[in-house]
Amino acid sequence: MTPLNHLSQGPGNEKLQELLLKHRDEQRKHKAIEACSETKAIIDELEDALSDIVGLNELKLQLRKWAKRMLLDERRRALGLKVGPRKPPHMAFLGNPGTGKTMVARILERLLFMVGILPTDKVTEVQRTDLVGEFVGHTGPKTRRKIKEAEGGILFIDEAYRLIPMQKADDKDYGLEALEEIMSVMDGEKVAVIFAGYSEPMKRMNNQAQDSLLYGFKLHPSCTVDVVATLIERETSGKQRKEMNGGIVDPMLVNARENLDLRLNFDCLDTDELLTITPEDLQAGIQSLSR
Repeated sequence: MTPLNHLSQGPGNEKLQELLLKHRDEQRKHKAIEACSETKAIIDELEDALSDIVGLNELKLQLRKWAKRMLLDERRRALGLKVGPRKPPHMAFLGNPGTGKTMVARILERLLFMVGILPTDKVTEVQRTDLVGEFVGHTGPKTRRKIKEAEGGILFIDEAYRLIPMQKADDKDYGLEALEEIMSVMDGEKVAVIFAGYSEPMKRMNNQAQDSLLYGFKLHPSCTVDVVATLIERETSGKQRKEMNGGIVDPMLVNARENLDLRLNFDCLDTDELLTITPEDLQAGIQSLSR
């Protein structure tokens, strides 16, 4: 039997080629419509969960933005586009007790489970005493047991700043050993880690490395060097430019990519639109950096 792709390339088979292309387009359109329906269902469920939170409007806005970015990335991957690696996100929740950190973690877990980033909808809550042993050699196994228990879901570490010794020379504090065990699994795909605690003490914790969110995205042709330079000159102060130098570009682009996701809707978008950062996005990105 002659393959269809061979027939479509033969003389007099232009009509067959046209029918094949039409069939493929219809299949893609059908898949896109299905994806739109699934995405809207997830967003509706997220909104139901957020309606249970009283106040915290700024936090709700951030959660919506984050969820939209994640769902749009799922759409991009479904269309075969190359974007950044799909790994569980690790976060830091800063705030006093009773501000909803644990509740938000549970909402995030439901969302991560719904879009298939994590295979379960469980949150494992731990504190320093659940991770750190009293003697040499106790902390590693103790921490690894909790990490194993949390696999497939979220490891929520409350009062995470207590893992950092108050004094750098305190060699009898095994909190750093627990933190190192946790960080060793953060590059994998088995668990999402949330560090939570008071704002000021949490500043003692080191920033965690993150994969670039920019892989696979591109600038619109109108985003010329002159346009970008003008934006930076106009939207930042001389002090910012002096302190950050070339380091200003990466956070500007990350913020611009966030603005891209914020302005896109979940209608059936073409692949170019899903991946293209415009001057509008760059301007929003540099303005966010300035704030």
